[in-house]
Amino acid sequence: MPANLTPQYLEAERKFRVAKSPPEKIAALEEMMAVIPKHKGTDHLRGELRGRISRLTQQLGKKSGGARSSMSIEKEGAAQVAVAGLPNSGKSLLVDILTNAEPVVADYPLTTQSPLCGMMQYEDIQIQLIDTPPLAPQTIQWWLPPLFRQAELLILTVDISTDPVAHLEKTIAELNKMRVYIGGEPDDEEVITWHKPAIVLASKTELDKYGKGLKALKEYSGGLFPVAPFIVGDDEGTTRIKRLIYEALGVIRIYTKAPGKKPDFADPIVIKEGSTLLKTAIEVHKDFASNLRYARIWGSGKHDGVMIKRDHILKDGDIIELHI
Repeated sequence: MPANLTPQYLEAERKFRVAKSPPEKIAALEEMMAVIPKHKGTDHLRGELRGRISRLTQQLGKKSGGARSSMSIEKEGAAQVAVAGLPNSGKSLLVDILTNAEPVVADYPLTTQSPLCGMMQYEDIQIQLIDTPPLAPQTIQWWLPPLFRQAELLILTVDISTDPVAHLEKTIAELNKMRVYIGGEPDDEEVITWHKPAIVLASKTELDKYGKGLKALKEYSGGLFPVAPFIVGDDEGTTRIKRLIYEALGVIRIYTKAPGKKPDFADPIVIKEGSTLLKTAIEVHKDFASNLRYARIWGSGKHDGVMIKRDHILKDGDIIELHI
């Protein structure tokens, strides 16, 4: 069966041929893997691509002392969130307000040239925020698409003093070029895509007379993603944004206690909404997969200390006591 390689694949192959460094070559090969047609005619080629990626990854690991450290940012805290936006959309200002990072904040465009991480404190957990270079075609580097794809949530910043809907449409269009989608579907069903939850935060809302810009953004979102303003010096608004980020991540916090002792509120287990007792217990220790006899729970609207089964769905703030 012929491979019938697509124009997207041929373009990625061209990038691989001109790439000079192992990270750039790996990025191009991963692009080729993502867009290659999936049928028997490409089985051999896909295996060859995987082999090349493996060999280059090993080569990079030997040179740097760690595999592909320059291609991705290691997750820290409860979740990893990437902040994306056009030039002068307020990305760096937002990260400066929410975290301990110190990005360059200026009125001129393209001040952020490389990713900058900061930790946002939300109640008893920390969430990693990454300030990224602006989504201007001439500045997008090879490592930026993988960064957006690995993030668990995207924050899209929009300058509301311009045409905010057009601003947001352009932001989303730039992400779509990287096959990162915030609602909507790609035209080619055979192309691998990454669908990410997102929130939209509007900067310069003090210039939005009568709230027309914010209303237009909410109407455009159609409920696919939440839209909220952020204003410098608005402490209550900052608290609301942190809560919005936490809720958009779709995670819950679970606390543990040993029999006869008080709960440990210092280090909650952060796990996806809808997780069962067993899945949460395995996060504590893998041996619970086979050795867990029963558990007691405090919270979930149940009587304190009631016994629950392995398939019980936990809720945010539950306290569990595990017995093996």
